Amino acid sequence: MADSRERIRAPPRDGREGFTSPRQVLRRLMLLSEGRQYREAATVVGRLGPSVLRSVVAELPMDILIEALPHSTYLLESFFNRLNAVVATPRPDVPCEAIMWHLVKLFSNPHETGLRQRCMKLAQAIGIWQPSLRESLLARRKQLDQAIQGLGVHGLTADQTGSLISLHVALKNELQRHIDTYKAAIHKLEELSPVTAHQDPAQSSHQRLLAIGYGDIQQRLIDNKTLLTMLDKPALKQLAQLVENLSQRVQNDKEVLFCVGQIRRTDATANTEERPAAGLLMNYSRGCDTVLGLMGPIATLPPSSPTSNGCSSGGSDGYHSDSDIDETNSELVRQYSVMYSKNRIDTLDSLNALPQLKHAHQLKAKILFSIIVLAFRACHGLKERKVLEVRRTLFVLDANDDSTATLDRAVRQQLKETADRFPMGDVERQVANQVLSTLHEYPCLEACIPLIHYISDCVRLAWRMVNQTNPYYLDTDFTLGLLQPEKHERYPISEKRSDIIRAFLWPALMQNGHCVYKAVVAT
Repeated sequence: MADSRERIRAPPRDGREGFTSPRQVLRRLMLLSEGRQYREAATVVGRLGPSVLRSVVAELPMDILIEALPHSTYLLESFFNRLNAVVATPRPDVPCEAIMWHLVKLFSNPHETGLRQRCMKLAQAIGIWQPSLRESLLARRKQLDQAIQGLGVHGLTADQTGSLISLHVALKNELQRHIDTYKAAIHKLEELSPVTAHQDPAQSSHQRLLAIGYGDIQQRLIDNKTLLTMLDKPALKQLAQLVENLSQRVQNDKEVLFCVGQIRRTDATANTEERPAAGLLMNYSRGCDTVLGLMGPIATLPPSSPTSNGCSSGGSDGYHSDSDIDETNSELVRQYSVMYSKNRIDTLDSLNALPQLKHAHQLKAKILFSIIVLAFRACHGLKERKVLEVRRTLFVLDANDDSTATLDRAVRQQLKETADRFPMGDVERQVANQVLSTLHEYPCLEACIPLIHYISDCVRLAWRMVNQTNPYYLDTDFTLGLLQPEKHERYPISEKRSDIIRAFLWPALMQNGHCVYKAVVAT
């Protein structure tokens, strides 16, 4: 009888015994993790009560599980699902951010098949446990995208004649022009008539000035007009623009180095010294975008939020509940669609009529594709420059201050309200110069009026879209990999039996981490 009782009290030996001591649970989880038996460990976690779960989470070496991703996905997913289910307050300290950035690292350069399916539920559980991580991801992706855009503004610039030259050569020429002009002006100032340049301050008194005769006034006018002609030249007004361009380039490079430094701190194997910065940043931006997509739609929508307007391929398009804003977004997406289906086709017909481009079919498609990409890139850059200009004007230097955030919101709101009438001539010329200077062997493009109109239409639409409350941006992942149905649409006359992307004809439009208009690709 005693033996029978002992057998009843003995725990089962199938590895699924119920632990009540946090130390026992911790020991069991460590043994299973060391043996890479993460599914069995997840089963143990799934049965833990709130108090034991808190203790285990506090003592478990999470850094080991993070380094074991994606193999430890099942165990981490079980932890977060259990935390979301049974733990209220106080909430235990879980290194969610470290897990999220490791996921971004994995998706920035994915090598394993089925990685999305393995990590999807973990990303969703983390998003529920700590919703603020979504904002961190959005901010990091935006920062990376802006840094990538900044890399593209170090090209040629226009001088006073409109010719494209290096910025440093333009600065040298402009400074030399200023030096020559100022020397001549100083020489002229020394030769001014006594009527104009009074050595005695008493000669400039009000009574003396009223006593000046016709001849003296005429001489003074000649002297001042000569000086004004020397100093107020249109050619001399380019220096401020060149200095602003130089300042923007310095800021852009600082942003790039800052982003690369962040990547280096989170990924010691990134090989940042050897890899091209743009490719590295684009990979991590893609990783952020993938993890955001895996997190799914925002769970805490207001009760009165309307349903999606159908443009987004995801479950939530991120639109506000206000019907006017929703209609504006729908109209903008429709205009983006028309830009591809009508404006692009009309411009393509005009390019087909140019003898020099008669047989350059791929080149013409690439030109039109590049213009919409350059337009969005330039408009995003202009928007951020305007915000920084207001900060500098008002001497607001602390970027993390609450008043700075309030000022930034006000500036962005003003840019949104004035988007329809904001002067975009400089941006249009910038995009046109980038295209024409790259294709200088095709001078016929400069005289193609429909192409110039197409550039203008793309820039103006992009400016409206980037200045929305939830800005639109383009998916810059133009990797010629496999077709992804959630963000790629096959060109009608493509090879239907192949899913390998051969070319991008139109970029995907994104908003709030969701694709609202799919990229058109040729397979």
